[in-house]
Amino acid sequence: MKILAVSDEESAFIWDYFDRSAFDGVDLILSCGDLHRDYLEFLATMLPVPLFYVPGNHDKRFITEPPGGCVSVDGRLEIYKGLRVCGLGGCKSQNPGAAYEYSESVMARRAQKLRRAILRAGGLDILVTHAPAEGLGDGTSSFHQGFAVFRELLEEYRPKIYFFGHRHKRYGLGDTPAQYCGVRLVNACGYTIVTV
Repeated sequence: MKILAVSDEESAFIWDYFDRSAFDGVDLILSCGDLHRDYLEFLATMLPVPLFYVPGNHDKRFITEPPGGCVSVDGRLEIYKGLRVCGLGGCKSQNPGAAYEYSESVMARRAQKLRRAILRAGGLDILVTHAPAEGLGDGTSSFHQGFAVFRELLEEYRPKIYFFGHRHKRYGLGDTPAQYCGVRLVNACGYTIVTV
């Protein structure tokens, strides 16, 4: 399956100069958050495939105005063409009352609910989050640190691939490892196309 993953920065190549042939064969679009609602709706319109998303910390407007034609996998599991996809949006914050900003303990509770869905589905193939997993290419500031519970999910379920955002490449936060415990790691900042 060919997946277009997007996050954090709207690509001028996609937004301003869209060329459908550059995305031939894409079967699924995954958004890891912090993208404009219109951008996601544009993608969902231009490519006739499902778009699954998790909200980023700047997506508070999605609470009342979610992107049309897109499916939230935040705290949910969806099965598409046999692949089990689930997600957890938001980032780590010292202000855990704000929308899509969570403490480690709150995210752990959210992940626990997701574990029940993963168990019912018989496993997990693709994990989608906004913030990265702790120690896997995250930053040092409290706002850009990853969640330890995401590492636990990777260790416990060993999905084929893990997509995340929040870590803008231009911020120079360091390299993302290529894999962790056999799981391929993909920073979706901007856009990338991968095959699963």
